[in-house]
Amino acid sequence: MSGAANQMNLQNRVEHKFGLHNYFSSQAREVFLAQIPGEDFDLCIIGGGITGAGVARDAASRGMRVCLLEQDDFASGTSSRSSKLIHGGIRYLENLEFHLVFEALNERRVLFEIAPHLVHPLTFVLPVYESSRVGMFKMGLGMWLYDALALFHTPKFHQRLSFEASLHQVPYLKAAGLKGSYLYSDAYMDDDRLVLETLRSAHSFGAKSVNYVKVLKSQKDEAKRITALECEDLKSNKKFSVKARHFISTVGPWTDIVGESLVNDWKKLLRPSKGIHFTIPHSKLPVRDAIVMATDKDKRIIFAIPRGEIVIIGTTDTDYPGDPAGVHSELLDVDYLIGIVEKYFSHAKITKKDIIASYAGVRPLVHDGSATESKTSREHVIKHTNHNITFVAGGKYTTYRRMARDIVELVLKKEFSLEHKIQFARNQTRLPINPLVTVDTLSVALSQAEDWAKEFSLSLKEATVLAQRHGMEALNLLKKHSDLVKPFTKGSQIWQIEASRAIEQTMCLHLKDFMLRRCPLYLTQKDHGMSVIGEVADLMQKKLGWTDSQKNAEVELYVKHIAFEMGWQEKR
Repeated sequence: MSGAANQMNLQNRVEHKFGLHNYFSSQAREVFLAQIPGEDFDLCIIGGGITGAGVARDAASRGMRVCLLEQDDFASGTSSRSSKLIHGGIRYLENLEFHLVFEALNERRVLFEIAPHLVHPLTFVLPVYESSRVGMFKMGLGMWLYDALALFHTPKFHQRLSFEASLHQVPYLKAAGLKGSYLYSDAYMDDDRLVLETLRSAHSFGAKSVNYVKVLKSQKDEAKRITALECEDLKSNKKFSVKARHFISTVGPWTDIVGESLVNDWKKLLRPSKGIHFTIPHSKLPVRDAIVMATDKDKRIIFAIPRGEIVIIGTTDTDYPGDPAGVHSELLDVDYLIGIVEKYFSHAKITKKDIIASYAGVRPLVHDGSATESKTSREHVIKHTNHNITFVAGGKYTTYRRMARDIVELVLKKEFSLEHKIQFARNQTRLPINPLVTVDTLSVALSQAEDWAKEFSLSLKEATVLAQRHGMEALNLLKKHSDLVKPFTKGSQIWQIEASRAIEQTMCLHLKDFMLRRCPLYLTQKDHGMSVIGEVADLMQKKLGWTDSQKNAEVELYVKHIAFEMGWQEKR
């Protein structure tokens, strides 16, 4: 049998065994909640961000019985509040973290292969001025090292640009004192969607993942080892227990909070760091490449990242000792970022009035004694305890797959016998390449967008958006939801298709979850999507069985979130 035929046969076996036609849906959640209390899992994962999703996928693909519990929505924490970059981290070279950069750059190459619809090459421009802390020669050495650490598997090798070439590449760039610049390659991604696609893939291997489930406390044996978790379904308020051979905490900035609640002798691990971003219209800063803006005073890097009709500006890096659930953008943070943009792009005249949206998150950095947040390492730490629970903290989004592998392999070594490992091997359903659910390359989908627009009476822009977001899976969406390809309000039908898909394939339960994480309306629309929220809410009401009062409450929750995150505007 050929390699391609063998892979197809394995894929068919997986689909037959786990019933992919049942989807990773709101209905699947109800089924899982009915099944979970009666099962004995090999692993129970607490936390549904990118690390938890990666662990679930890795472990389930090895044949392990996996359960994942998320207290809020999937990716609702740090995993949807990043700079949305897949990168090695050019500034980590200065901290001599060569191993971290090497690992991240090689993971970048893997993600290009397994998630081509979610991870895309992007050119970065790093200007160097007479006042810059790092000059052209030293920066050039860093660029060669960056390409070398990627083993020269990079979309494009770096280039050195002269003063004139730099201004041609970035016309709005401040000319005074400019010595030149460097071009290099990294990537951008959809952070929340990568989490969801990873969970969908874990689901295809048999993992049971549920959102809106709160862990209340642990049950322990005489040796004080955790044997089960007492939980509450926050949708129905029903309580139940989850039994597992071992437990893993992947809760990011909540690590110390969870650790203190589950482990008696917990010692704090984290130095949480707050970072904010904001978005502006691309027309205000029409850059075609991502711009790297160095802040010499505090040795940070700020990015201006073009994403279609917007540019993302960020991020800050300040200690944050508070509850991660309360993090939000503040006027001081916004003013700081605008000041950096003004330094590099004074002619663009960016003001707070130009900002479409802002968002804030907390990085779960491990306290390593560094003097500043920016110097604190991004390396991940795995803490295996005698209480039958393993914690992971720190790390970079880019290396989530590697972190997941390290966690699972450590747990297998520490907690599972040879007999268990043989059983996992017998259950193993891992595919040879093991791609995410949607594996068709983006270029194939984009070439079909014009045909889809004609066939389904969409504008070319709408068809292209679907192709960019879902690859060839977009065609299945259009066919399945052909009844929605009839505009209730001009331009809203595409979001109704997205909402229907979100409920059926990403376990989307709330309107706020859709507007913030299943689609880019909050970040890209000046009104944060309020012009189409009525039609989207009507569809979700129909799909999820809401009453009118529940639908109105869902809209109000989203409006409150906007006010919470954008409250700094009132203090201008």
